[in-house]
Amino acid sequence: MSILLSLLPILLPILALLAGIRSLYAALSGIATALIIMLTAFPHAGTELWPALARWLPVMSEVLLIVGGGLLLSETLRLNGAQAALADWIAARTGHGVQAVLLVVHGVTPFAESVTGFGIGVTIGIPLLIRLGLAPRRAAMIGLLGLCAVPWGSMAPGTLIAANMSGLTLRDLGLASAVLSVVPFTITGMIAAWLVQPSGRAVLQGLVSGLVLTLAVTLANAVFGTAPAGAVGAVAVIALHLLATRRADSPLAPMGRRGLRAYGLLLGGVLVAGGLLALTGQSGALHYAASPALWLFVAALWFCRGLPPEAARALAWRAFGKVAPVTAAFLFLGVLMSVSGMAALLAEGLSGAGKAYLPASPFVAAAGGFITGSNTGANAMLAATQAGIARALGVDLLWFMAIHNVAASFLLMASPGKIEMAVQLAGAPEARAEVQRFALKVAAAVVACLALLSTLQAVL
Repeated sequence: MSILLSLLPILLPILALLAGIRSLYAALSGIATALIIMLTAFPHAGTELWPALARWLPVMSEVLLIVGGGLLLSETLRLNGAQAALADWIAARTGHGVQAVLLVVHGVTPFAESVTGFGIGVTIGIPLLIRLGLAPRRAAMIGLLGLCAVPWGSMAPGTLIAANMSGLTLRDLGLASAVLSVVPFTITGMIAAWLVQPSGRAVLQGLVSGLVLTLAVTLANAVFGTAPAGAVGAVAVIALHLLATRRADSPLAPMGRRGLRAYGLLLGGVLVAGGLLALTGQSGALHYAASPALWLFVAALWFCRGLPPEAARALAWRAFGKVAPVTAAFLFLGVLMSVSGMAALLAEGLSGAGKAYLPASPFVAAAGGFITGSNTGANAMLAATQAGIARALGVDLLWFMAIHNVAASFLLMASPGKIEMAVQLAGAPEARAEVQRFALKVAAAVVACLALLSTLQAVL
């Protein structure tokens, strides 16, 4: 009976979301259910709630600041034409064909997603694919494949939550997630290349591009840390693809150059501040000096030489009002599940299936990402439970949670919100069902491969 009660705070939000209820209301239903169960079935947990909230408040604040800064920078660059100028310059440099498409899938979109997050990468990638001459519905399909590096989206708040929920370090979880991302990186590269040019040579190009992105993001995680790793790795891939095209250089518009410098300031600030803190051995509150939560706002202010325009602030605030409460609510639900003991009890119950649960665990994580439409939300809701299951089964916690993190991230591309965004950007709303089926098939293939890797833990 206690296990069934522990399942309700997760099950109710899922059912609510599937019924079409807004994400915030779905999360609040889970919170209300968890609080009622805590008061009735787990009364001893109430004394631990306030200390737990005090511990999690800094993490929640940092996550929300990263979300807000990413949205503000994105809207500022978009309204000032910087994003369009950069897209036009890349299109002029790369021309058409497989190489240009792979640059978008493994370079431009992951970079934009890493520095802003929450699907913003698609708003740059799909218009660029249209400029490269792709048909609208194909541009929507390939554009969604660019959401392959979501564990580092918006400078990795979702991975930060998963690390904290499971008791791992951010660097270790980021590094393991990068290694396992060879699965989504190579599969998305091969499929994108095949859609452009159905040939063995094109598929090989997609495979190599995915391997290069894996290596770049892994090295960036090891050298620079997890927060900037997605952006740094994507920059390396962009540079390699631009060199491989061997086309004559074309001038970048002044606004595009300024936007490029803003991105450089963001990455440079995170990397330099992080390096200085590491060299001096500083920690504690000083770590915020190297956090994207600070440098995203600095980059936006620098770009505008002051406050961003009122229109950019209004659009960012409106988007933040939709994203932030949902993120905070799911994180609070995760804390309640953890503090009350419901997550541990649920983990104990699910682990009763033994190693047979291992192939199912990536699908559970992926369902969380699909339903919440956010790696941050999925990890806030499920990471504590999944970590408890890993401990109960006696498997390697780091690799189990890395598989969880990558799976929870990848199915975002098939979530209804992302599909709607893609078809509207491509101007092909009539292709909504076809694009949805395509995204689900790709996601299923990736998660199935991760399930195989999860199963191998029982052998190894």
